[in-house]
Amino acid sequence: MMREVRESGGGWWCAGVRWPGEVPELGWSRGGRRRVSVLAYGAGLGFRAVGERHCVGARGNVCPLGAVVPGRSTGGRCAECARLDRAHSVAADTMADDPRTYRVYLAWFGPGLVKVGITGEERGAARLREQGAVAFSWLGRGPLMAARRTEEVLRAALGVPDRIPYARKRVERGRLPDTDERAAEVAGLYARAAALEGRGWPESLERLPLEVVDQVGIFGLDRAVEPVSEPLPASGPVRAVRELVDGGVVAGRLVAAAGPDLHLAVAGGGVVVLDTRLITGWDLTAESGSDVRVPLIDIGGGGVQGGLF
Repeated sequence: MMREVRESGGGWWCAGVRWPGEVPELGWSRGGRRRVSVLAYGAGLGFRAVGERHCVGARGNVCPLGAVVPGRSTGGRCAECARLDRAHSVAADTMADDPRTYRVYLAWFGPGLVKVGITGEERGAARLREQGAVAFSWLGRGPLMAARRTEEVLRAALGVPDRIPYARKRVERGRLPDTDERAAEVAGLYARAAALEGRGWPESLERLPLEVVDQVGIFGLDRAVEPVSEPLPASGPVRAVRELVDGGVVAGRLVAAAGPDLHLAVAGGGVVVLDTRLITGWDLTAESGSDVRVPLIDIGGGGVQGGLF
């Protein structure tokens, strides 16, 4: 990220974290130009926000209003662009004739924190990494509407939500049980889901065998990261960036990443979580060192730490 911003001379907008494979990337745009920077655990990463935050547009198109959006918005879009983006998503159920194959998955984020969802088969596990799923298993594959129907049946039968707030995921990510316990919970839920085959499970959806995929290693949550001398604290990070402001600085050493979140080791030995959905729409310039001078909030529902730090 440091190199990408320096080369631009400023004016690049970050599109957030992408997970095309098992290594996270930051996407960048400037006018019609696009580029990515691959992130490496242990490397320095930092920037300064400049000016105002603007709407990122919808479906690759620039916002026609050039609207200013709130710093705390994780969507980064004005109301009109958000509506257009949602209207063309799979979640909107407006693509009933989509010919692609979809997969139904069971995603685990922490003890008792599970969701069922669908993703295009050609995307592989990218969607699970984008959501920060600590572990997951595929459940089935088939046409879009069969996958959607199965998703609805399983949500009701298993008593799981259709979405989980990232704030809750961050809390659980800091106190994960061991690998075997994670796998056992996923396997137990898979067995309950498989038992529904023939009872609301569409015949056109092929059930896939249980195969628990654990992503703790991919996210960097399981090890010390060189040249950082110590691993993440056992209790996990305790602070997160609440929003960026004009002139605000976020800089540190990347020690882990999960979904849109980057875990940065900063001065004083702590780890601060940056949700990269908060940095879209800002002009960013490079910043080195280890410094955080933006409003922070305690992870886990504690008090807000106001002001610039």
